[in-house]
Amino acid sequence: MSPSVGRPERFAGHQYPQIIPDPDEIRPGSPPPWSLLPPSARTNLSIELVTSRLSDARRLLATTSPPELPNDLVPVADALPSPITYRSAVLAALFEEGGETQIVLTRRSFEMRVHRGEIALPGGRSHEGESAVETALREAHEEVGLEPASVTPIAWLNPIAAFGSSSSIWPIVGILERRPELTIDPSEVDRVFTVALSDLVAEGAFIEERWRRPILRPGADEEGYFPLHFFKVPGDLVWGATARVLTELLSLVTGVA
Repeated sequence: MSPSVGRPERFAGHQYPQIIPDPDEIRPGSPPPWSLLPPSARTNLSIELVTSRLSDARRLLATTSPPELPNDLVPVADALPSPITYRSAVLAALFEEGGETQIVLTRRSFEMRVHRGEIALPGGRSHEGESAVETALREAHEEVGLEPASVTPIAWLNPIAAFGSSSSIWPIVGILERRPELTIDPSEVDRVFTVALSDLVAEGAFIEERWRRPILRPGADEEGYFPLHFFKVPGDLVWGATARVLTELLSLVTGVA
């Protein structure tokens, strides 16, 4: 089959500054996991609802612990596979405003060595002997000035392998009492902003593509294609490891995991 057959029109009319890979072999993907939910189930995503759904999924730190290793040691699509050499953690910092839960996102500096200009959750490499919670809080403070004392870590998401940066990533969910005052470290962060979870599950925000690479990826279909997730956010696109984390969080919050 020719690579151009069935090729999707990519992110039509949406403006973003980063460079998104344009693989030769790409197909349209599936609708979002929450596509069958009515609009009423995609709004009013309060902190109370988020906490309840995470509790139902047995993800609360008070009662369960995250796995010791990622369940799916497979490469993400922004780089060829390389050995996992270090652990890292990210913080999904949530707060409620107008009845809707917001999440803090960053755009990485365009001067960074890897993943430059990509949308990310605050986070980074763990120090020796540091827990995922400690890493996530420390890195969020260093990158965007989020005071650790203002964050209540409540839950975990599945750790994932990100071969593009040779890391395994532990996502930690933390709750803030109110919208935080944030100050970026410009050596690491180009901008920091927030987006409502309800906007991420709104119609048209989520896009899935199916890519094929020369090296077969575990989890690919019989033709070698595997899914890549994207989210349209104001002035940018979320993709890669961050989109994987957001997809799991939103699936749990909407009850479709």
